[in-house]
Amino acid sequence: MSPALANASAAAATDISAPVRDAKASSISGGDEQFKKLFASWRSLDQNGPSAPPATSIAVSIPSQMPVDGARTSSNYGMREHPVIGGRRAHKGIDLAAPTGTPVYATADGVVQRADRFSSYGLYIAIDHGASLQTRYAHLSRLAVAAGERVKKGEVIGYVGSTGRSTGPHLHYEVRVDGQAVNPIPYMVESDAQRRVMLAADSTGGRGGE
Repeated sequence: MSPALANASAAAATDISAPVRDAKASSISGGDEQFKKLFASWRSLDQNGPSAPPATSIAVSIPSQMPVDGARTSSNYGMREHPVIGGRRAHKGIDLAAPTGTPVYATADGVVQRADRFSSYGLYIAIDHGASLQTRYAHLSRLAVAAGERVKKGEVIGYVGSTGRSTGPHLHYEVRVDGQAVNPIPYMVESDAQRRVMLAADSTGGRGGE
């Protein structure tokens, strides 16, 4: 790669990743608007970002859909009373209650980093979407992909279950930026109307886990 192309590639990476490091430490209440703006800026970059030759371009895909159809939010992101081990603890994702065997979809294009059994997550998938963006899908009953596979947004990657530390069938879904869990709700929608519905979801009385 020539120095000019290397510099262009590095600049593109900086443009994409810089806002992430400022946003990832935001609280749930104070950070929602910031994540909304971040999501909008990432979508703009995804659609209109600087072009580069295929060999040097940085593949970035922004999660922007529900990972499960027809699911009910049973536990939101943030501090909560843990349903299995008790005590108030940080919940690093969102729990979506659905029957065992319900298909789980990749929420953006990416590469499967892990697809195996992992600690209290049970059967678990992690997908790399570029620019330090990762999604995680836990407590699955079955896997439909393997580590190293490229997946497309909307592709079935597994099926809802209750493996690992779980009280009933549901999907535990996380979005991570630079390895840090962030509120996944802004990344689960493709319209402002759907986002408002998700933010208003009742988080009490459902099933959950990690």
